[in-house]
Amino acid sequence: MKYLYDTHAFSAKNHAPSYWRDTAPELADFPNLSNDTKCDVAVIGSGYTGMMAAYRLATKYQIDVKVFEAAQPGWGASGRNGGFCCMGSTKLSYQQMISRYGLEVTKDFFAAQKQSVAFVKSFLETHNIDADVTGNGEIELAHKANRMDDLRQEQDFLAKTFGHKTHILSPDQLRETGLAGDFHGGLHNPTGFGLHPLKYARGLAKLLRDTGIEIFGNSPVTKWEKHVDGHHLHTPQGIVKANHVIMATNGYTPENLSANAAGKLLPALSSILVTRPLSKQEQQDQGWTNTTTVYDSRILLHYFRLLPDGRFLFGGRGGTDSSATGEKQAEKRVRADFEKLFPAWSHVEHTHFWQGFICLANDLVPYIGPINKDKTAWTSLAYHGNGVAMSGWAGSALADEIAGDRNQSKLPTVFTKRFNKFPLPALRLHYLKAAYAFYQIKDEWL
Repeated sequence: MKYLYDTHAFSAKNHAPSYWRDTAPELADFPNLSNDTKCDVAVIGSGYTGMMAAYRLATKYQIDVKVFEAAQPGWGASGRNGGFCCMGSTKLSYQQMISRYGLEVTKDFFAAQKQSVAFVKSFLETHNIDADVTGNGEIELAHKANRMDDLRQEQDFLAKTFGHKTHILSPDQLRETGLAGDFHGGLHNPTGFGLHPLKYARGLAKLLRDTGIEIFGNSPVTKWEKHVDGHHLHTPQGIVKANHVIMATNGYTPENLSANAAGKLLPALSSILVTRPLSKQEQQDQGWTNTTTVYDSRILLHYFRLLPDGRFLFGGRGGTDSSATGEKQAEKRVRADFEKLFPAWSHVEHTHFWQGFICLANDLVPYIGPINKDKTAWTSLAYHGNGVAMSGWAGSALADEIAGDRNQSKLPTVFTKRFNKFPLPALRLHYLKAAYAFYQIKDEWL
């Protein structure tokens, strides 16, 4: 298969050496496809989107659905993200969205984001999936003094436009709540929480297994053809014939998996380190004792949170080299950023470092819907680095679309706009490198 990045990052044998992988309950491997098979809906990818879509199709609509995974459930972004179940999923400001889509449509999109967070929390509780839920909301921290003006304007805008109340926190208030650091204040959004992403993914996979929904592990789709009798998905062990296909591979989508999606996605690397457990004294030394999910106001943002066992997770965006060498360079860069922001912990070693792909679309909003003219090939993707909440909600919504349930399917039109190619798609990584260079200057100097 063809990829934009070094193939090292896409090999199913290359398991992210993550803290999540070391602490999630073991789940017996799902067997590979051993012969040809048929189903009504075939799902490519067993992340949150694919598994949630499969679960809803099978349990609500009694549709015959099977899931095909190149590795094992949760191998990709769903098992290696930072565990921030929060609003987001677009790189546009709400003002830009209003200008492009209109006020009412933007309000619908905003409501869907809040619903997605509540959806995940309710799903975990309803199905008794223990995913180490922590914290209350999320906080954006101002890394420069002038960013506090932006946060105050955002607070006012959210209240007047969406009736959504947030809270400004001064540096003193941050310290009092156990979030001390070189920050000029913050904005607390009460919608959001932290979770263990791989416990969520494996809990969802176990639910599918217990429900009788087949997941085939180590069964990559290497060729996708459309014939008179439906879609033919080729795997190393057999061919899958299906009436409908869901492409749920997000930032791990091969460039040549589907002609209908070629040139329309831009994966981007995100990197995470996790420290050893911090003692209570070490937490006090830095003044950080709160498990709320936090990110800073940079465009190339850092995101971080104290984990339930006292470890500290620290992540950042940037970089276009997914090779083993590039991974080592990213580790040094993220470590340096960590020590700069949390100097009291500069002596604290990190025990884990890993990378994964987020996924960007040309118009910077997610897409949910068909990718071919006869509406038999579908996708939900491009969550722009905030997919923990949105992906599960979107997978469930996609199932309603496929089933044609107009009582349930009420997708805001932001999600259903045209799924366009990037201009001169062969240059996508060059666009990204240029953007990173510009954003780095803007973050530090403007």
